[in-house]
Amino acid sequence: MLSFRMELPCLCLLLLSCLQSLSAHNDFFTSIGQMTDLLYTEKDLVTSLKDYIKAEENKLEQIKQWADKLDSLTLTATQDPEGFLGHPVNAFKLMKRLNTEWGNLESLVLRDTTDGFISNLTIQRQYFPTDEDQTGAAKALLRLQDTYRLDANTISTGNLPGVKHKSHMTVEDCYELGKIAYTDVDYYHTELWMAQALKQLDEGEESTLDKVTVLDYLSYAIYQQGDLERALEYTKRLLELDPEHQRANGNLKYFQFQLEKQKKAEEDETGTQKERGKRETTEKKKKKPKSVSGHQIPERKKYEMLCRGEGIKLTPRRQSRLFCRYYNNNRNPRLLLAPIKQQDEWDRPYIVRYLDIISDKEIERIKHLAKPRLRRATISNPITGVLETASYRISKSAWLTGYDDPMIETINQRIEDLTGLEMDTAEELQVANYGVGGQYEPHFDFGRKDEPDAFKELGTGNRIATWLFYMSDVAAGGATVFPDVGAAVWPQKGTAVFWYNLFASGEGDYSTRHAACPVLVGNKWVSNKWIHERGQEWRRPCGLNETE
Repeated sequence: MLSFRMELPCLCLLLLSCLQSLSAHNDFFTSIGQMTDLLYTEKDLVTSLKDYIKAEENKLEQIKQWADKLDSLTLTATQDPEGFLGHPVNAFKLMKRLNTEWGNLESLVLRDTTDGFISNLTIQRQYFPTDEDQTGAAKALLRLQDTYRLDANTISTGNLPGVKHKSHMTVEDCYELGKIAYTDVDYYHTELWMAQALKQLDEGEESTLDKVTVLDYLSYAIYQQGDLERALEYTKRLLELDPEHQRANGNLKYFQFQLEKQKKAEEDETGTQKERGKRETTEKKKKKPKSVSGHQIPERKKYEMLCRGEGIKLTPRRQSRLFCRYYNNNRNPRLLLAPIKQQDEWDRPYIVRYLDIISDKEIERIKHLAKPRLRRATISNPITGVLETASYRISKSAWLTGYDDPMIETINQRIEDLTGLEMDTAEELQVANYGVGGQYEPHFDFGRKDEPDAFKELGTGNRIATWLFYMSDVAAGGATVFPDVGAAVWPQKGTAVFWYNLFASGEGDYSTRHAACPVLVGNKWVSNKWIHERGQEWRRPCGLNETE
């Protein structure tokens, strides 16, 4: 796009320089011979002018195509903003457009002919996403790819479950993901996305990128993962396209040398260890493979399995103990004539869900109050106790009180009626909205024994229980999972889940370690109430047994 940047001032300077050179020779009319020089000068000027006009027409055509494409895109997107951005590819491409592509457009458009547009764009750009936003959105796509075991082609073609606004990724988009992974020394994802970019180029997709650039990254990423043969194969393909590529020629010799060295080492080792290898193979066959129990699976793997709807399930016997009921909390006056639908989600720890517990009107009011206050969610540093942002918590949150709106006080009272717990010592209602690939990796809500000062400033003791409203449905992903026990609770708009973080004795229940899975498709809104120990002395008396 920048190749067309020949502005009007350049043409004016050219005309001026030509006129200055001609003015050095006065009395043109006195010599036809000299006048013929003017014809050639004028011909050169006309050629330059036509080149300028052609360049401007090409530029305007590019701008027109860009505007038409974005006009159609924004028309679709603004009809359902949250649904549109619920597709992670759409969110990534928005970050990329505003951070990179609009800047390229600004460089392309003439300042002297469109001062109004440029000044407006320049002012608006200070509010555009940054490099950090674009990188964060890209890393979110990589995280979704791993968590939900999606191949690059599935993401690139937009074939994700539950999508409303299907979006394709261009070669440049795929290349951008691969390059971000490369910068992070993540050669696994570099290979996946450079290979996808190459695939789309091979299929004939038009792009400003060439195969040589993509193959250069791809071959190196494969080499860094130890696959010399494939690295050599892609290097040879690169050299077929660009025989003079200096780095590829150097890599070719190096890869060939390393392969010969590797082959020779394997042959030597085979000759000396052939017999021993046979004995070891026989012994391995005699040994039965050890089965891996659920408790031995790493937490990260269990977490991702549960996010995909896999993993531990309740046995039929345990399942038979779960019920649904109309609940009035021991004939609470406010619930006596209008009991709430309650259903058991899990037995240990005991997790219950309340249905139709918050109305659409209340949800929209909460979102309206929270949106202007949303800030990047923080975590408490376990060592210093200072609040800070973390890569494993991707969301924004806001806090609401009864002073902000009487509706918040009504909701607080509803929670108190259903749980029987005191709300005066609870934390404010926290509203959270998860971004592209938004998540909160496994964590505890309560303070452990090695964090004695976790909630010291509040003066209300530890977090005894958690109440969590789901204020939106999520098309795919976004479950609340408990890796230690294998529970998965899926978002359902208008419902809320509740569990105790502490036993009646005050000891922490470590089985309540939970996580918010990455949102694959959709927009996840939740609000939660962390309820504290103080004020519950008569409402939930201490037990005599540590695990009661």
